Amino acid sequence: MNFIVLASGRGSRLNILTKKKPKCLTEIKNKKTLLDFIVENFNNNDNKIISIGYKSNLITKHLSDKSVIFVKNKNFLSTNMTESLMLCKKKLKKKDLIIVYSDIYFDQVIIKKIRKLKGNIIALNSNWLNSWKQRYLSLKKIKEDAENCVVSKGKIKKIGHKIGKKLPKYQFMGIIKIEYKTFSKLENFYKRLKNKKISMTHFLNESIKFNITNYKYFDCKNYWYEVDNISDLNYLKKMFNQHSYLN
Repeated sequence: MNFIVLASGRGSRLNILTKKKPKCLTEIKNKKTLLDFIVENFNNNDNKIISIGYKSNLITKHLSDKSVIFVKNKNFLSTNMTESLMLCKKKLKKKDLIIVYSDIYFDQVIIKKIRKLKGNIIALNSNWLNSWKQRYLSLKKIKEDAENCVVSKGKIKKIGHKIGKKLPKYQFMGIIKIEYKTFSKLENFYKRLKNKKISMTHFLNESIKFNITNYKYFDCKNYWYEVDNISDLNYLKKMFNQHSYLN
C-alpha cells in the first residue's frame, strides 16, 4: 500500500502554535504530536510518503528514525493539498493509495478496516455532530465550518459544498483510499483543470461530476477529531484526559 500523509501546510488558525512549526507537529499528549499518532497507522510493507512544505525541515528531523519518503511542495503557500498529493506520483509504487490529512486524530481501527475494502473509498463519519457540538457553541458556527455530503446507493454523489438548512448525516474525515489505476486518471484530470489552488473536496467533487471515477463511502462511527484551531486542540486534549480509550 502507498500510505500518503498530506502535511505541507502551516495551519495558521492555530495562531502562535504554528508560527514556528507545522500544525501536524502540535503536541497532543505526553509530547506526542498529531503526526506521531498518524504514522502509527503505517505497516512495515507500506510505501510511506509524507508531503511537506511549511517548516519542512522540522518534519524530516522529527521522523528521521522512520523509513519515510518526503515529497516537498515548494509552492505550498500558493497551492493546496491536491497539488501536494499529485507531486507524490513519482514516488508511488504500483499499489493502491491510502491518503490521510495530517490535522486529524482518529481510531486506528479505521485504517485497518479501510485497507480491506476494494475500490475507491472515501471515509465518512456519521457520529461527527456529537463532537462538533462541543467544538462550536452554535448551529450557525457548525454550518459555517462543516461541509455537505450527499450519498445514494452506497456511493458519494456530492461532497465539499456548503451546508443548506439541513445538517448532513456525514462529514468527510480526510481519509481516502484510491486504486492505483484510478490515480492516473485523477492526475490527468487535475492537469486539465489547470487549477493548483483547488481544494481536495472540491477536486473529489469535480471528479464525480465529470465522471472521472466514482467513490464508495465507508460509514465510520469510530472517534475522529479535526484540529483546525485552538478550541479544537483544547477539546481534543480534554477528551484525552476524560476517556482512557483515546490513549
